Amino acid sequence: FECVAKASTADLRSFSSQGLANTVWAFAKVGRNDKELFDSVARAATMDIGNFNSQNLANTVWAFAKAGRNDKELFDSVAKAVTADIRSFCPQGLANTAWAFAKVGRSDRELFDSVAKAASADIGNFNPQDLANTVCAFAAVDRADEELFTSVAKAATAGIRDFNSQDLANTVWA
Repeated sequence: FECVAKASTADLRSFSSQGLANTVWAFAKVGRNDKELFDSVARAATMDIGNFNSQNLANTVWAFAKAGRNDKELFDSVAKAVTADIRSFCPQGLANTAWAFAKVGRSDRELFDSVAKAASADIGNFNPQDLANTVCAFAAVDRADEELFTSVAKAATAGIRDFNSQDLANTVWA
């Protein structure tokens, strides 16, 4: 992984937004937190944020949160990009984005308000894990949204048999 990190860091200008997102996602997925790579991707992503689609945005902040990295400029840029393009996010993207911001302790009001509105409007398409992760993220940053929580409660009640024990516990906790 060290060789890949060094080679990637040296050539980030040639990476697409998907390439940047996939690189940090892969490193985070296997528990690798290469400071130079993550710092370099944060700078590159911040400069190119307008070319990131919803999946690239969600995967990037998920990777940074999973690696325990809270890059202020990156998260600020992503928050603005997410709120501007919230309608393009799928349920998993909304849940993962909210989770990532909560994981690093960022309770960006506009971002969470946008996620709440989008999630409430599309709640029927959320699976149990997406429901649980979304409400847990809101609870973790002490943000209550009555419309979202009511929508999640109704969806969870209707689909209670689909929840595994962890998703059920997380939803109830929130």
